[in-house]
Amino acid sequence: MKLWDRKGVKLKREIEDFAVGNETQVDQAIVYYDCIASIAHARMLQKIGVLTSQELSRVVHALKELVSIDRQGSFKIKKEEEDCHTAIENYLAEKLGDIGKKIHAGRSRNDQVAAALRLYEKHELEEVKSSVSLLLSSLKLFQKKNAKVPIPGYTHLRKAMPFSVGGWAQAFIESLQDDLILLENAAKLVDQNPLGSGAGYGVPVIAVDRKLTAKELGFAKVQESPLYVQNSRGKFELVILDAINYVMLDLNKLASDIWLYTSGEFGYFQLPKEFSMGSSMMPQKVNPDVIELLRAKASVVAGYRETVSRIIQGLPSGYHGDFKLTKEPLMRAFEAVNSSLKIAALIIGGLKVDDQRCRAAMTKELYATEEALKLVKQGIPFREAYRKVAESLGSRKQ
Repeated sequence: MKLWDRKGVKLKREIEDFAVGNETQVDQAIVYYDCIASIAHARMLQKIGVLTSQELSRVVHALKELVSIDRQGSFKIKKEEEDCHTAIENYLAEKLGDIGKKIHAGRSRNDQVAAALRLYEKHELEEVKSSVSLLLSSLKLFQKKNAKVPIPGYTHLRKAMPFSVGGWAQAFIESLQDDLILLENAAKLVDQNPLGSGAGYGVPVIAVDRKLTAKELGFAKVQESPLYVQNSRGKFELVILDAINYVMLDLNKLASDIWLYTSGEFGYFQLPKEFSMGSSMMPQKVNPDVIELLRAKASVVAGYRETVSRIIQGLPSGYHGDFKLTKEPLMRAFEAVNSSLKIAALIIGGLKVDDQRCRAAMTKELYATEEALKLVKQGIPFREAYRKVAESLGSRKQ
């Protein structure tokens, strides 16, 4: 049964197929979070007298049972149920009869979806932060092992000044540490309880206790404006995707550097053989497909971010069906960033530095700036020192 079912009105099959799309598959990811939010909502309903203590006990037991069934992969959402929220309520009604039908009092699917998504987002952001920390650990260990190995620093992909492998790693360490701040800011933003805001205009008659459900669900605060609960759909997802995109940009640059430095022309780093692919035609080829795919994932995630941005652009206030299509890009982005971070940590952990190749690359022109500044220390104006060194380098080439 649909939550909005109207007697005598049968939805045209083509309309239902288009409207539901793949939401039944997407919603499998938030069944657990909807059950947790429903338990908190039921406890609040008992406090305000909508459910008795005995009814609450039965509802909580049934929802915990459903969590267990879902973890076993046995709870499937039917197409006619549209989403996990209807499927869960149908399960409760089937198990508990009229008691199960009471659970929706004081909420709409609109705030119900928002609550489940916020809980999902909070959990996934913690997972991303953990994956970033894993990569940071790998980079710090790599840096410690190779801190003093010299390599050229590049501008315009031409040799510029002396640098080190340790300094190269430090750049990514600091950037990922900044990414953790961005992820934490996104987590703080979504840490607001939307439950009890109804369809976007509050809940009449029933005095829902939103502070109670916020405490039950571990939210830092209540999102006070019921309309803003709906207006923040897509906006909060976009903030999360922005933070994820910055992580992926770092991974893109990290992969690009490793791709370059492991090439035969550079040879500063070496990938373990078990990290490389081959060619179906050329027997000699050892290809860094994993690095190239890691690099490309950043563009894929950027596409997810753009999708959400376009969906919410230009919508007036309130709930819109468009919001349904912001869930899947967000979930796919979480999957991509977590898998990419773990692969990057594995790559850094296996990366070897060719000390000999690195030192051989430290050619004389890299020290030109150093020579100019030595002259400056002797009292020569920098522009004059610059020209002297440039002329010296030119004569050496001749």
